[in-house]
Amino acid sequence: MTQSGTVCLTFDFDAASLWISRNMLTPTPISRGEFGVVAVPRLLNLLSERGLPSTWFIPGHTIETYPEVCREIVAAEHEVGLHGYAHENVGVLDEKQEREMFRRIHGLVGDLAGIPPKGNRAPAWDLTPYTVDILLDLGLLYDSSLMGNDYSPYYIRRGYQIPQDAPMTFGGETRLVEMPVSWSLDDYPHFEYLRLPNAIMPGLKTPEDVFRNWTEDVAYMLRDFTDGVLVVTFHPQVIGRGHRMLGLERWLNELAGIGVAFERLESVAEQFLEGRDYGEYEPRRGRPR
Repeated sequence: MTQSGTVCLTFDFDAASLWISRNMLTPTPISRGEFGVVAVPRLLNLLSERGLPSTWFIPGHTIETYPEVCREIVAAEHEVGLHGYAHENVGVLDEKQEREMFRRIHGLVGDLAGIPPKGNRAPAWDLTPYTVDILLDLGLLYDSSLMGNDYSPYYIRRGYQIPQDAPMTFGGETRLVEMPVSWSLDDYPHFEYLRLPNAIMPGLKTPEDVFRNWTEDVAYMLRDFTDGVLVVTFHPQVIGRGHRMLGLERWLNELAGIGVAFERLESVAEQFLEGRDYGEYEPRRGRPR
């Protein structure tokens, strides 16, 4: 059987909201967010040159602060999904606050794109017991915040019971598709230096090291999975630096050479809902060990 695979390029255009959510409001951290605005045209040009589709998750704060840049993303025909208002972790909100926040950003993204959004990515990649119901009530098709698989979309469950002294009870399956992510496939922890009061995120790895790992993930997918999907996450304020842009260009060239497809998340989610079996594990026989 011919092995095939898809890579989904996704971008979290946090801008200043990332730093607002951390209460880091002095000029230097805010300027790190402002650099993301500088980087967006570079990324749009790169994607346009290669004819590559992508999905952008944009906080409401970014939409309201930089409307013209956000409209450029839509004009380039990339998908736009929900990503909080000011990159807030929904875990600090009660149910009413969370619902109000989602209604607000659903309207902002819908007005920006001219169509209702189909996907969500939670800032900090965390959901509450209410999030799935809220997303379903808003008519969304998919979420991209969880890590329960690597090459296969799956239906999100709700109503987990997780006692500390007994086995976990699984919740009921919903119609909301999960497009799984991973910290290992996110540019931020690999590249960004961040000093916090009680911790330091060293980052600053070379693009060659990071993209080599990502290529190996793609290679494994193509070898042992039929029609697998890999979701990678970028941030303009991270990947937009010159040496990283060159690394991204080389990586996209490499993927083009091995023949993977590129899709927006909404397209994969829609095909999954229609019955397409993504990411079937079929290890190739007779491979070297």
